[in-house]
Amino acid sequence: MKSRALSVCRDHLRKVLDLARFVPQVIDCFMENDSKKAKQLFNEIRSRSDQVDEARRLVSQELAEIGAILLSREDFLRFTNLTSEITDFCEGIAFRLLEIIEHDWSIPMDIKKDLLELSDAVLETVLRLGEMMMALSYGPDKAMEKAKDVEIAERAVDELYRDLEIKLLRSNLDFPVLLLLRDILKLLEDSADKAEDAADAARILSFVM
Repeated sequence: MKSRALSVCRDHLRKVLDLARFVPQVIDCFMENDSKKAKQLFNEIRSRSDQVDEARRLVSQELAEIGAILLSREDFLRFTNLTSEITDFCEGIAFRLLEIIEHDWSIPMDIKKDLLELSDAVLETVLRLGEMMMALSYGPDKAMEKAKDVEIAERAVDELYRDLEIKLLRSNLDFPVLLLLRDILKLLEDSADKAEDAADAARILSFVM
């Protein structure tokens, strides 16, 4: 029964990972001021977000069918709910980037490059979470090892986030675009934080698998 629960959780996480990969692509469009492609990617993200929601419902349904026999079902639900939040953040990031592109605000290329670097670091954190989830089948020691990789990746995100936040505050950007960019930074950082929180939830699961 635990293997059934783990299987649907992994399927849900796989959909979250697939969606998260689109964020750096939207930032590529941001760098090139490609509104048309950015809009296509945003629509794709919204569509995949619906798929993530459906996968989350399937996890809840599966756990409900298993019932009280599975004592760790709350931990499975917590993991799935945390990773679902990442998709919400990704959609928020893409929406704000599209708004910036369509308003044609002038932003220095070094800030755009730093934003891409940050988004790559966030994606790396989420991918490390995926590796940890796969490692659950190999016991708690392997899962703990992979959890450390998530922590290391999240710390790298924190450093990039702090540096870029200060750079933004020192820039002479128009106030509306400054607010949107700070929102994007925070959503990126929040995505990495949720990945680390989900890794903590997966740690608990590793002891009951």
